[in-house]
Amino acid sequence: MSLRINDTAPDFTAQTTQGTINFHDWIGDGWAILFSHPKDFTPVCTTELGYMAGLQPEFTKRNCKIIGLSVDPVSSHGKWAVDIEETQGHRVNYPMIGDPELKVAKLYDMLPADAGDTSEGRTAATNQTVRTVFVIGPDKKIKLTLSYPMSTGRNFDEVLRVLDSIQLTTKYKISTPVNWKQGGEVIISGAVTDEEAKRVYPGGWKAPRPYLRIVPQPK
Repeated sequence: MSLRINDTAPDFTAQTTQGTINFHDWIGDGWAILFSHPKDFTPVCTTELGYMAGLQPEFTKRNCKIIGLSVDPVSSHGKWAVDIEETQGHRVNYPMIGDPELKVAKLYDMLPADAGDTSEGRTAATNQTVRTVFVIGPDKKIKLTLSYPMSTGRNFDEVLRVLDSIQLTTKYKISTPVNWKQGGEVIISGAVTDEEAKRVYPGGWKAPRPYLRIVPQPK
């Protein structure tokens, strides 16, 4: 069954480069990003893991943990981490899940049930659908999914931007418009009546259409 936004992120127990974790317990009461890779020692993923290592302090500021997944075993991840640091200039300090039996990849619908039960003999091409980003909230619900082809590196600055938007719109009854960035104008939620909006925004709002009510970002 495919996973959708607002579904509960499947829980699992797995070995990682930082020991055994239970996923929901590991998330705790904060946010989490799970991002997956078809195989260790692949060029695009090497750049991605390194870039996320560099961005980790920004996610930490937002109470968001990072965890990577590859279908190869943890012992392979440790060796790959050396390459990542040497070529990308950032040490991977977040855990990397080993999934040699393909259990997590199947649980998150990134591989079909009939994909077998071992990573041995599989190539990056046969695992190419294991290229998804999941943003998961404190309620353990999936807030975002992004899937990329193997040949295209993921834009993790965009994942950070989306996290900012989700956290902001969770706190306030607003939405963010196209290409929104921190500090930009926002849109009053359609679920908020004009009367309620007047109490929250006594200075009023711009409304090029009645359904498009634009205000400064709440602080």
